[in-house]
Amino acid sequence: MKRLDTIYVGYDRKEQPSFDVLVESIKRNTEDTYNIVPLYEDRLRMMGLYWRGFDVKEAANYDLQKFDYLDKKPFSTDFSFTRFLVPMLNQYEGLALYMDCDMFIRHDIKEVFTTARKDLQTPLWCVHHDYVPKESKKMDNKIQEAYSKKNWSSFMLWNCDHDAHKELTIGDVNTKTGWWLHNFKWLYDNGHTVGKLPPEWNWLDGHSPEGIEPCNVHFTTGGPSFKNWIPKRDIEKGYVDEWLQMFKEIQMEEVMS
Repeated sequence: MKRLDTIYVGYDRKEQPSFDVLVESIKRNTEDTYNIVPLYEDRLRMMGLYWRGFDVKEAANYDLQKFDYLDKKPFSTDFSFTRFLVPMLNQYEGLALYMDCDMFIRHDIKEVFTTARKDLQTPLWCVHHDYVPKESKKMDNKIQEAYSKKNWSSFMLWNCDHDAHKELTIGDVNTKTGWWLHNFKWLYDNGHTVGKLPPEWNWLDGHSPEGIEPCNVHFTTGGPSFKNWIPKRDIEKGYVDEWLQMFKEIQMEEVMS
C-alpha cells in the first residue's frame, strides 16, 4: 500500500480557527489525500522528543511570553522549534511538508511534492525570502524577532530520506539556538544547499510582490482570526474575504452536523 505524503502543521491553541481553515483549504484544492498532522508541543514533550527549556516573562501589555532558556530570545510561537522534528517524526522516509498554521492554500499542494520528486538529491526546499519585519511586535503583542532567512522555515518540504538530515539530531532541536536551526546550519555547514520553491508558495502578506498570484497566502502580520487585525494592502482584502468565507462554511458545517 502506497504511503500517504504527510503535511505537518505548526499548532498553537490561540490559532485554532487558522488551523481549521488551513486544513480545509488544503483539502478543497486537491484531489489527493494527505496525512495532516498537527504538531502539538505538549504531546511531543510527553513523547520525550521535545524538552527545550524556557522562562516565562512579562512582555507587552502585561502578556506572558516564553523566552528560550539557551539564548534568552522569545519564542515567536509554540511551534518555533518543533518543526525541525519533522524528519524524525517521518521516520527518515519519503517527502514531508511543514507549514505554519497561519497560511491559506489556494492551489493544489500536489504541485510542491511534484517539484521535489524531480530532484531527490536536494535535502530540503523552501521559498527564499529577503524579508525583514517592520513591526517590533507580533499580532498577539509578542516580541517580533528579526533574523536572517526569516520565514524560510515557515514552509519547508523535507526530503526525509536524505542522509543530510541524520546530522540534525533530536538533541540539536532541543539545544541548538534558534539562529542555528532557522539558518539550516546542519545543511550549509556540511556542504548541502536548500532548494528553491517558487515565491507563490509562501506569499507574505504586507511584503510579497502584488504581481504574484499566491498559491499559499501567509498571514505573517496576524490574519483574519485575530481581533482588530487589518490587512496592510488592498490586495490582501480579497484573500481575507476568501478566508472568511471558508471559515463561515466550516462553522455552518459544524452547526449542521
